Amino acid sequence: MNKLTRIVPVGLVTLALALAGCTNASQQETGSDGAGAGSSSSATADAGHGNDALLASIQKDPEIAKLLPSKIADKGVITVGSSADYAPAEFADTDGTTIIGYDIDYAKAMGKLMGVDVKASNATFDTLLPSVGSKFDIALSSFTITAEREKQVNMISYFTAGMAKAVLKGNPKNVPADSLCGVTVAVSTGTSEDDDAQKQSKECVAAGKKPATILSYKTLPEATTNVVGGKADISYGDSMIIAYSVARTNGTLEQLGGITQAAPFGVVVAKNDDALAKAIQAATQKLIDDGTMKKILATWGNDGGMITKSEINPALK
Repeated sequence: MNKLTRIVPVGLVTLALALAGCTNASQQETGSDGAGAGSSSSATADAGHGNDALLASIQKDPEIAKLLPSKIADKGVITVGSSADYAPAEFADTDGTTIIGYDIDYAKAMGKLMGVDVKASNATFDTLLPSVGSKFDIALSSFTITAEREKQVNMISYFTAGMAKAVLKGNPKNVPADSLCGVTVAVSTGTSEDDDAQKQSKECVAAGKKPATILSYKTLPEATTNVVGGKADISYGDSMIIAYSVARTNGTLEQLGGITQAAPFGVVVAKNDDALAKAIQAATQKLIDDGTMKKILATWGNDGGMITKSEINPALK
C-alpha cells in the first residue's frame, strides 16, 4: 500500500460536530482500473471562508497566459475534474452542487493568472485520470504523485501531506508523539493510518510493551469526536484533515508532533499536453512566491502543506 492511500468514501467535516471537530487518506485508485471513493456525503460549507476577495484581486499575468495552449485560451475556460468528497480540499457546498475547498480556490487563482475562467465539475475519483485531456483539461483532486502515475500523465506539484495526530489541547493524557504503545487511537477504517496503527501495535507487543487499542470508525470526524469525548486518546489521519479538524474546533484540539510519511500532491495534465503542464507549473510557482498560495491554504487550516518549488513530474524519494 502506498502512502496516503484513499480507499473508502470520505465523511465531510461539519459544523454539526461542534467542538468535537472535525477523511481519509489521500487519493489513489485501487487495482489496475482504479476503484477509488466516489460518493459525496452531505456537506457543510465553510460559509464565507474569505478567499473571494483574495481571488478577485489577482490580475492576469501576460507571461503565464502566453504559455496556455490556444485550445484553452480561445475558449476562455479551463475545465477541472474533481471528486468532491474530500474536505477541506474539495467538497460540495450547502447547495450540494458547487464545489469548494482549497484545491478549488487554487484552481481559480491559476485561472486568474491565465486570464481564463475555471469550471470545476464533480466526478467519481476513479474516472478522473482517464478523463484528463478529453472531458477535463486538468484533474485536481488531492492526487498523490507516484512514479506509476507519472508514467501515465503529467503531474505538477503544489502541496504536500502525510499522516498526523490530534489530541485534546494541552495533551492532558500525555500521549507520546512518536509511539502508540498503550495508547487508545481512533482511526478511519481501511485507511493507511489504520494499517499503520495495526502495524505499530504489533511492534509494541514484540518489544514487550502494551499494544495500542485501536478504535476504528467509518469516518475521521467520528474518530475525532471520540477524542473530544474522552473515549480515545488521539485521532490519527491525513495531515490536511487533521489540520482542518484542529482549525474547526476552536482550540479544543491540537496537532501532536509533526507530519510523517509526507508525499507531494499534484495537478494532473494529459501526458501529451506539455504546454498546459508548463502553464500550470508557472502559475503555481507565482502563487507560491507571492504568498497567495499560503493565504489560500491558511484559510482552510492547511498552510502547513506549503511547498517552495513547483515541479513537473518531480523526482520522488
